[in-house]
Amino acid sequence: MAAQIFVNLPVKNLNQSVAFFIKLGYVFNPQFTDETAACMIVSDDIFVMLLTEDKFKTFTPKAICDATKSTEVLVCLSSESRETVDEMVRKAVAAGGTTYNEPQDHGSMYGHGFQDLDGHIWELVYMEPGATCQG
Repeated sequence: MAAQIFVNLPVKNLNQSVAFFIKLGYVFNPQFTDETAACMIVSDDIFVMLLTEDKFKTFTPKAICDATKSTEVLVCLSSESRETVDEMVRKAVAAGGTTYNEPQDHGSMYGHGFQDLDGHIWELVYMEPGATCQG
């Protein structure tokens, strides 16, 4: 079985966050979704758990970072093309998110990103075939 990753993010309003990501085309696994958490499916092996702040606090003794003021994590997802990167950023902004910088074109790698409703940074990157980081 391949390793799976579950990124856990605190959100201020779970319903609004779920609605935001649905507008970006994501779906949620109802088996792992309730009034305190929602399991967003990114791919067969990547999931994002959107957790209410109260629920998130049960997993850590540390204070929750205000992602609109400090960076807690950078979530970076690969994309199928430059156009896919730009389209996802357009969808995020139309759904209420914001951009935090200009697109970055490094020849064989292209990236851009957005901040979600809680200020979490989502980077999207397209790499030309053969330019991956795999060893």
